[in-house]
Amino acid sequence: MFERRLTNQIAIGDTVIGGDAPISVQSMTKTDTRDIKSTIRQIKELEDAGCEIIRCAVPDLEAADALAEIKKNISIPLVADIHFHHNLALKSIENGVDALRLNPGNIRDSDKVREVVKAAKTRSIPIRIGVNFGSLPPIGGIGKTGDFHRLADGVNKLAKDSKETDAEYNVVDHMVNTALWEVAILEDMDFDQIKISVKGFDVPMTVDAYTRLSDKVDYPLHLGITEAGTPLNGSIRSAVGLGTLLAMGIGDTIRVSLAGDPVLEVEAGYEILKSLNLRNKGVTLVACPSCGRADVDIVKYANMVDEALKKFDKPIKVAVMGCEVNGPGEAKDADIGIAAGVGRGIIFRKGQKVKVVPESEFLPALIEEMEKIDLESK
Repeated sequence: MFERRLTNQIAIGDTVIGGDAPISVQSMTKTDTRDIKSTIRQIKELEDAGCEIIRCAVPDLEAADALAEIKKNISIPLVADIHFHHNLALKSIENGVDALRLNPGNIRDSDKVREVVKAAKTRSIPIRIGVNFGSLPPIGGIGKTGDFHRLADGVNKLAKDSKETDAEYNVVDHMVNTALWEVAILEDMDFDQIKISVKGFDVPMTVDAYTRLSDKVDYPLHLGITEAGTPLNGSIRSAVGLGTLLAMGIGDTIRVSLAGDPVLEVEAGYEILKSLNLRNKGVTLVACPSCGRADVDIVKYANMVDEALKKFDKPIKVAVMGCEVNGPGEAKDADIGIAAGVGRGIIFRKGQKVKVVPESEFLPALIEEMEKIDLESK
């Protein structure tokens, strides 16, 4: 549907990123990484939800050491999230992670960056240059340490809209320049296993930053809206921001950042990609919103179907419709559908009427047809 920007291709573990590879869905653990059992348990839940890459916070050496045991017990690539201390990146590499995320806003010593790159290059470990609005280096302090205290930065005084003609230097400039500073270091060391992100909470600013960066580099881009919010608000904000960029052909991996269960992040990520026909994984549910014409409690049944279908990973379309206006048309257009009426509903499969069932059998009848498709595809 959209012409994707062609990027360099890298591999994070067994997951290919960039080029013509599918856009991957990532998440980040919410557990204390040092709590190995809880972290592994959460990653397993994310794997079941379809998460393709997982990132863990590494606040200290104990967390870095925990990564070795975590890595042994999971099936998806593991990324170490590094801030402030480059030695945590070195220890994470030693403990077998598949990739690193480095923040150029708070690791600004080029010699320390080079030390990490040297170790990553030896083990063919990709690096994501992760720029966040909330942790940008001070104005004039890109790649500088010492007197440049990050909390007295002046960044919040910069204009966010690059179209403001009276603003000579804006936040987007600062975000892109911060990313390019670290890109230059890696390229100088002949290291090209690079992925980049330039994220913020402000959607137009973030879209602008990614758009500008995509014109300057050919590296794969990881998309996200930082601190997006609660599951409802954050999913909407992320869908607008990520959807805009993806529709422009920009983006090779995504994470939906939500203040909630990380499984919801993965589910939202796939829904965004499915809405743009960029991924076709799992069931797509078409559900009538209900109105005064509905003859049954279609909201109740839509939620019941949604929950029941999570165990199916076949890429099919299921419609749950509640009246005679759009019901038959949408139900017939889906792989499986039900058009509900007074006390009964018509089950459709691939546009053909299968049977009429009473209201009490709506859910069992849909699941029965789903299971038939599941068996036929094996």
